[in-house]
Amino acid sequence: MDITDPKDLVRRGYDAVSLRYDAAYGAETKYQSLLGDLRRRIPAGGTVLDLGCGSGVPVARTLAAAGYRVTGLDISEVQIRRARERVPQAEFIQADATAVSFGAASFDAVVSLFALIHIPLAEQPPLLRKIAGWLRPGGCFVATTGHGEWTGTEENWLGGDAPMWWSHADAVTNREWIEQAGLTVEREEFMPEGDSGHALFWARRP
Repeated sequence: MDITDPKDLVRRGYDAVSLRYDAAYGAETKYQSLLGDLRRRIPAGGTVLDLGCGSGVPVARTLAAAGYRVTGLDISEVQIRRARERVPQAEFIQADATAVSFGAASFDAVVSLFALIHIPLAEQPPLLRKIAGWLRPGGCFVATTGHGEWTGTEENWLGGDAPMWWSHADAVTNREWIEQAGLTVEREEFMPEGDSGHALFWARRP
């Protein structure tokens, strides 16, 4: 393990806790309201990028079952292997989100839940600009970001014998970055978690 590379910590961390993560955060039932809202915003049969798809449940599975053409992307080999097994009707790619390329206007929606917070701060604004370019005009971007500014690690995260690394700006900065990428923020919510929480943004490409 390269302990100087935060992305390697994230990749190895999710490899180690894939099953534990799903159990800890209720993968089978979470995000149902959010996904219902998203389905009302994108055309039937549309294309969706699940950026930081994890094991494919529930986002990729729910959207693929509803007839959307889903591409999932995650840095973790274990997560992608499990996603391919659990959601065979979707396409999954193991890659660093900041290093991939898709054609302009490829997607009707990009969903990124609890993934941006694992990407180095300096790489987040360029990624948001790429995401804006991947969206079709009118396309929807829904993402969780940090609510407060923090960068750090947690040893033995979720009891998986591996550390995890996070880095996020505060909600005001994240909103600015999304808007500077060329997207229009339509809604911002607070998602509580423990003693803190995350920001949830709904945005659209004009």
